[in-house]
Amino acid sequence: MSGEKAGPDIDALAWFKSSYSAGDGGQCVEIAAGMGAVHVRDSKDTTRVALAVEPTAWTAFVEFAAL
Repeated sequence: MSGEKAGPDIDALAWFKSSYSAGDGGQCVEIAAGMGAVHVRDSKDTTRVALAVEPTAWTAFVEFAAL
């Protein structure tokens, strides 16, 4: 896992929010897959550092969270 400043390469990715997000500025993250990683950032402040996680680690996290 690494932290990356939002920039042109990361901003160009297709970012997605959870369908459970109320859209009212609540607490949510966005994810995007690309450049060999899954990127995670704060949806309220997309200029902050984004986390880059290996795809296998992200898959394991999502499977665990779904339990």
